[in-house]
Amino acid sequence: MSKSETKLADVTGQFTQVVKDGRKLSDTDWSNGRIVLSNKRLVIASNSGKQTVPLAQIQSIRGRYDVNRTIAKVSDYISVNAGQNVYLISMGEVEEFELQIQKAILDGEIVLVKHPAVKGGVVQDSAWKKARVKINEGVANFAVENGNFVQIEVDDVGTVESDERAVRGQERPVVEAEHTEEGTSVQTYLSGGGQNCAMLKSVLDRGAEKNASQIDLSSQEQEVLMAIYSGVSPFEVPEFLDIDTDDVEEMYERMIELDVLEEVRVRREVALKPRGRNIASESMNSK
Repeated sequence: MSKSETKLADVTGQFTQVVKDGRKLSDTDWSNGRIVLSNKRLVIASNSGKQTVPLAQIQSIRGRYDVNRTIAKVSDYISVNAGQNVYLISMGEVEEFELQIQKAILDGEIVLVKHPAVKGGVVQDSAWKKARVKINEGVANFAVENGNFVQIEVDDVGTVESDERAVRGQERPVVEAEHTEEGTSVQTYLSGGGQNCAMLKSVLDRGAEKNASQIDLSSQEQEVLMAIYSGVSPFEVPEFLDIDTDDVEEMYERMIELDVLEEVRVRREVALKPRGRNIASESMNSK
């Protein structure tokens, strides 16, 4: 290693390549070996050889990529997407290793932040500002040039979308993340180089995937969510929707069990969780 290169991790585990030069490999199998991460590259080595992946080529880190039954037998692994190649890596502490890759690529990077871009469903007149990135376990932090601090908790992320937008007079990639701030739904926009945006989306996607809104709710339950999403107090929902209080209480109980609502305190004050915000937003958009 050169003087500018620092080893961050050196572990044993399993790995395989499932996409090579853009072509999916269906007959691939796991190999045991050594996995080394530095601030410059990822190296995977076995008795049959060594492969080096420059960190500059890594676009995203995702979850499962089951191409055959042999791959699917391993329960916990990450897929590293690097240009035309995709590698699967598995080890005892794979989530910790994933965090180390994210930190190696993103920590200290300068991106542009627009926060809040949307607050409570209303577009805000916020300006793009430079911010320095710091990734911690379950949190993406942004130290803004004006002294403000923007923090996005991954488990609180409802949706993440990527787009091309005019940013400071140029078309740039933008990541749009919905989360909460002091109990209010907000959207934070992030922009920068292609790799930084792809990796930030990869970080935040973990929460969005977990909080996906694919749940079968009744039309009344959706109306309850929309009411709370619009700012109606949970105590006022029965009168607001003309629904019996006991029925609303039963719906609250069911949606707490489904991880759509969280109980704030006894006597049934509730707040929307990310999955609930997704359902309410989708229901309102479909009206």
